[in-house]
Amino acid sequence: MEVRDSATVREDVEKTSSQVMDMLALKGKTTEAGAMVAPCGGYDADEHVYRARHPWSLYGVPFSEMEKAVDRLRTELPKNGWVIVKDGVDASKARSPQIVAESGGRAFSVDVRLQKAGDTGNAPAFIEVTVESACYRSE
Repeated sequence: MEVRDSATVREDVEKTSSQVMDMLALKGKTTEAGAMVAPCGGYDADEHVYRARHPWSLYGVPFSEMEKAVDRLRTELPKNGWVIVKDGVDASKARSPQIVAESGGRAFSVDVRLQKAGDTGNAPAFIEVTVESACYRSE
């Protein structure tokens, strides 16, 4: 397992998130949360194994534009070295469209879900994106 600096991994995840946003090619409002580091499941705490995650959402544009943006990812992700490992619906009651992809070399994964207005309470329609790094051992 690769040994990495957590701050560098967080930066890499945020850069990767920006690339996904560019592939969506949709101008809207986004949530402002940055990448965070959390323990990787299946390891003891004293092993110091972590992964960085960057969840964010894009909203404030017509749902039809969001659908086109998610469709664009089906083409743009593979063009940019990603492998789509799931393209279907998630396990939620709303059965929201979901794309899961891994970057070449599996350094990152992305999970994209398209949520209709009202599927999650009173929330407007939005695209939910989570970019994650592979597990790494901290320095």
